[in-house]
Amino acid sequence: MNDLAELDFEKDGGLIPAVVQDADSGAVLMLGYMNRQALDATLARRRVVFFSRSKGRLWEKGETSGSRLELVEISADCDRDALLVTARPNGPTCHLGVSSCFGDAMPTGLAFLKELERIIEQRAEARAESSYTARLMAAGIKRIGQKVAEEGLEVALSGVSGTEQEVVSEAADLMYHLLVLLRVRGLRLAKVVEELLERHERKVAPESELRSGSR
Repeated sequence: MNDLAELDFEKDGGLIPAVVQDADSGAVLMLGYMNRQALDATLARRRVVFFSRSKGRLWEKGETSGSRLELVEISADCDRDALLVTARPNGPTCHLGVSSCFGDAMPTGLAFLKELERIIEQRAEARAESSYTARLMAAGIKRIGQKVAEEGLEVALSGVSGTEQEVVSEAADLMYHLLVLLRVRGLRLAKVVEELLERHERKVAPESELRSGSR
């Protein structure tokens, strides 16, 4: 939470626009408005609270639908008059029943990994005999671990002597099976990303401290 004490609520009559972004996929979910009380309530509850201009009061997203936004982080822009709220939705964000108020198109780029996690979860719950994912999970954690090892070896071999497309194809197989393994262990790819970020911060922090100490 960076410099939230210095926000400029006076520029727009006491309200600041707050863009909500999915903490895992990066998708933009909605735009709302916060006054100081809504911001304080968001920080206290760890769920996103807006000031409703139509209701004239604080409004917690999902208070009637149950589709709340669990707060991860809030950042201010460079002018301190807008907010970026990263959150994890526990249901459709839009009142139309879709994930984003800006449309429910299939995620692209790295954001598709979160969608693939969701698809794997759905296949696991459905347990359809025709689903490879369901059959793999039914085979148990040892078989899944074996598949991850096999696909990892295939990536290494194609990286050494395969074509570019072979490397991409084998890497996609590995990523899919790794997501299945994480799902069976009750973990999400976001936890892996958090670990990578923590490692990066531990590596960068001493370097920045050395630079500042050398002045």
